[in-house]
Amino acid sequence: MKSELFVIGDIHGQITLFKEMLTHWNESSQQLLFIGDLGDRGENPKACFLLAKELIEQKGAICLRGNHEEMLLNFLKEPEENYALYRLNGGMHTLETLLHPGLDEEYSPTEMVMMINSRYPELKSFLESLPLYYEWGDYLFVHAGVDLTKKDWKDTSAKDFVWIREPFHRLKNKTGKIIVFGHTVTPALYGDNQTTDLWMQDGKIGIDGGAVYGGALHGVVFTSTELLKDYKLPNKGYVWDGMS
Repeated sequence: MKSELFVIGDIHGQITLFKEMLTHWNESSQQLLFIGDLGDRGENPKACFLLAKELIEQKGAICLRGNHEEMLLNFLKEPEENYALYRLNGGMHTLETLLHPGLDEEYSPTEMVMMINSRYPELKSFLESLPLYYEWGDYLFVHAGVDLTKKDWKDTSAKDFVWIREPFHRLKNKTGKIIVFGHTVTPALYGDNQTTDLWMQDGKIGIDGGAVYGGALHGVVFTSTELLKDYKLPNKGYVWDGMS
């Protein structure tokens, strides 16, 4: 078992920042963990999925399931029912990088899924394999948060693990764990719509610096008992315009 954990926040297709962040990862001593939301909205979602999958299979990296992985998986399972929600949340950019630009003008959601399944036969099983949380010493890592009304946080619903926001941020953390999460950007957690630093409060650490919106990507190093270092990479390149 490695002595440290290197955790990367919500990447959302930002392949340039993703590759830059990996230069700070010490493979020999650090377990690599992605907090979820590899794709949708950003510079090249396909490249991010493929790189993360390679790191998982070849380097033993771990990727948690985010709400965007959940939406893509639901789309692949029931395309007609889930297309509108996935598209609304930036999924079209992922679909276009997997296939080609303008495909929504040519194909139905079902036809898109047929092509994706043909070209990327392992994608669905890859998404299904992603865990909802990861424990490391004093820390609990999860994409969105946990249901703090439950006596045992492990009774949190699968939906809340990937989607929860305000109830988790607001309620008292009595889990005995320091909970590290992404999903909600730190500018929103700070309430000023501009601070992209890590958010730390009540045994909770928010690490989504909103890189895809022009914020920053965080890579945070933990031992089993403490936060050692935060690599913060400001986004100086592609910013999602909300149009796809």
